[in-house]
Amino acid sequence: MGCCLGIDGGGTRTAAWLADGDGKVLGRAESGPSNPLKVGFHAAEREILKVFRACLRDAGISRSAAQSILHAVCAGVAGVDRRVVQRRLLAWLRRQIPAQHHLLLSDAAIALAAAVRDAPGIVVVAGTGSIAFARDHRGNVMRAGGWGIPFDDHGSGYDLGRKAVAAALRSFDGRGPQTVLVKRICRHWGLRDIAAVTTKRIDQQQIAALFPLVMKAATEGDAVACRLCDDAARDLASLAIALLKRAGWTRRATPVVLSGGVLQSSELIRRAFARYLRRAAPRARLELLKRPPVEGALWLARAMAGRKP
Repeated sequence: MGCCLGIDGGGTRTAAWLADGDGKVLGRAESGPSNPLKVGFHAAEREILKVFRACLRDAGISRSAAQSILHAVCAGVAGVDRRVVQRRLLAWLRRQIPAQHHLLLSDAAIALAAAVRDAPGIVVVAGTGSIAFARDHRGNVMRAGGWGIPFDDHGSGYDLGRKAVAAALRSFDGRGPQTVLVKRICRHWGLRDIAAVTTKRIDQQQIAALFPLVMKAATEGDAVACRLCDDAARDLASLAIALLKRAGWTRRATPVVLSGGVLQSSELIRRAFARYLRRAAPRARLELLKRPPVEGALWLARAMAGRKP
């Protein structure tokens, strides 16, 4: 029986699982970020191909053999809900990873599949970027947010990191309250003072990587960091609320699943998220994603191949 491949491509890392016809996972692998809007098409394609080949090696399958046994591929990649991006990456995927069936979705779509399979629900993803994705009982899908940097991705790791630097600069100037973020950002990046940040070459991943510093400062009671975390929770809750209103679910016990490094690692942000969410939808069932999103991609690949989930 043919194998199925699931790929989860995000702004921080890319993961792949390969399973046989019975659903047994034969190989697993990880590589770097593959959001084409953040790292570019060539870098995204390189990481997807790298993780595919590493997954084959882990399974003990040669590339030549993979061409004859690979039945279905489902890739959930951040940024591909833009039509031009989806068209280009799907064409590349079909050329580089031969299979009978190919499906290319957003990373939020596979996170929702990992959470609720094909049942109705909402997933809010907050990692390097942020997005909410929903599916109703008819299979109709909706999204909110996720429009990328610099215009959106509010509440994401990047957004928190950028706002932390801005708050540190205001504190340095005396325009804003004092915060431990000034010293901690300087120590993290090896700066003599926070003003030096304006001449340092910093990419989006490095900015998003400041999130743990913000979270730690907030748990220690730093007022500025606490405000940043609360703002992020409000912004992320607004994504779910927009979809709940659009679907007419504000009075229903709808599952709202939290995914991504920001929401899964910060209890402080989750508590504030729940407070904002329940003001608009008191019956919403809030839960953390228990399965890795790549498992949702693999489930969708198996469904596409006609395998029983």
